[in-house]
Amino acid sequence: MRELILLRHAHADAALPGQPDLDRPLSATGHAEAESAARWLLEKRLVPDQVLCSPARRTRETLEVALGVLGYVDQRLESSIYEATPGALALLLERYRDTERVLLVGHNPGLERLAALLHSGQTGDYRGMPPAGVAVLEFEGEGAIEPAAARLTAFWWP
Repeated sequence: MRELILLRHAHADAALPGQPDLDRPLSATGHAEAESAARWLLEKRLVPDQVLCSPARRTRETLEVALGVLGYVDQRLESSIYEATPGALALLLERYRDTERVLLVGHNPGLERLAALLHSGQTGDYRGMPPAGVAVLEFEGEGAIEPAAARLTAFWWP
């Protein structure tokens, strides 16, 4: 993998009484944020070759809005992304090591901790990946998915 793009889901509505967390939809603000994130990715020519997305409704809706701007990209729903640790996300990404550019759409704290782990080697080094925030990590050489193997090349938020 040459580049990994992490996209946190955009703002979602609060859960209604009895509504599972997985079923929370994007808010109107979230739709606008997801579109802005996709426009930034397009402007930077960061169109992914593969998308991995959490099955949560808010992540799927974030991806749907983003792909409306970016165009079709091969995508997979990966249940392991929901509530994942950085280690679990790294294991998932290892399966896509030969893909040039991967976009992972997921949740905090997993995404911000993964970005910190891959960049600095420490999961607690960074905090603050806001809804619809984007982190771009670049790998050298064979693109090993391991601590401190990537360089943070861009960070964007709405």
